[in-house]
Amino acid sequence: MKIFHGYKTNSLRGDFFGGLTAAVVALPLALAFGVASGLGPLPGLYGAIIVGFFAALFGGTPTQITGPTGPMTVVIASIFLYFEKNLEIVFFIISLAGFLQILIGISRLGEFVKKIPSSVVTGFMSGIGVIIISLQIPVLLGLGSEGSVILSLSKLNNISDFSIDSLIVGLIGLLIVIFFPKKIEKFIPRPVIALLVGSLLASIYFINQTLIGEIPSGIPSFSIYIPTFGELPEIIYFSIMLASLGIIDSLLTSVVADNMTNTNHLPNKESIGQGIGNIISGFFGGLAGAGATMRTVVNIQSGGTTPYSGLIHSFILILILGFFGTYASMIPLAILASILLKVGYDIIDWEFVSNIKSKEKIDIFVALIVVLLIVFVNLIVAIIAGTLTFYIYKKYCINAA
Repeated sequence: MKIFHGYKTNSLRGDFFGGLTAAVVALPLALAFGVASGLGPLPGLYGAIIVGFFAALFGGTPTQITGPTGPMTVVIASIFLYFEKNLEIVFFIISLAGFLQILIGISRLGEFVKKIPSSVVTGFMSGIGVIIISLQIPVLLGLGSEGSVILSLSKLNNISDFSIDSLIVGLIGLLIVIFFPKKIEKFIPRPVIALLVGSLLASIYFINQTLIGEIPSGIPSFSIYIPTFGELPEIIYFSIMLASLGIIDSLLTSVVADNMTNTNHLPNKESIGQGIGNIISGFFGGLAGAGATMRTVVNIQSGGTTPYSGLIHSFILILILGFFGTYASMIPLAILASILLKVGYDIIDWEFVSNIKSKEKIDIFVALIVVLLIVFVNLIVAIIAGTLTFYIYKKYCINAA
């Protein structure tokens, strides 16, 4: 297996603009996912930089942009709460998950992702979308954030305490990311416009709301946690969950990239690249990452064709962190919530919903089961249960008929 894949020097101009545009889109999302995970905005940026760089360097999908994603953030948030907000354990789990991803790639297990039924993928994406929306509604209202759907929605019992300033700024951000003219979006992505407008409004007019707070600058420090023997079973369980989810998330994005570029990604190599990135990200206090569909699409549409675009994306984020980190402290959480609400809505498989009458009953049932299990149990149980249900039905019920 080649160490490096897809490198060419005849498209550096396109790669530069692809990486630049992807970085601009990635900035508000990295901050938002970092805050939503409970770890804070800085780990979100570190994750986008570190995992994005090493996944591009060693991965198997030349045009893929890697960074924090909705599914990975949801799992990290649950891990963070489970271990009572112990950051050291969370970062160790991220690194261990990266190691497991390398093993998945070496064992060529990444190819099995292709066997996951489309109805499971629909339920998986839609369930994640529901979770993201549920977690961000209280933030939009200025009621604070929680790491689970039930706890988050329970905050709506105190809806009379909502912040009018947060709601106004959040709704303005939501209008921007939904309706801002596409002609202008070619030059400045909607999330960035929302970020700029929301920050200005919050600093001048609507000041009674929670801001993202100071983001330290500088180089992240290396650290590694040594777990106790009693902690290992739970740590291994969550690492397997995070690693599996990261592979599924990344390889589904790789398929999207293939369809857009008429190429074929290398799934096992992509798994290894993702694993290397997550190992290093965990060691340096970064959020876990995976192939990011929206950023990958933006990269391709802006001219990115080789891994250089992913490397450039990370270098630009480093420059932003080094020179503009102080300005990020002015960003209101309500704006990040509005951006994530749009992300959550876009993740839901609306095409499946709009054509539900033409779908087979087993597909509808499996998608519904997966959504419910993702929202109320966990991702791995949902994917396993959905996949087994689909294939058991196909093998026994159809044959019996």
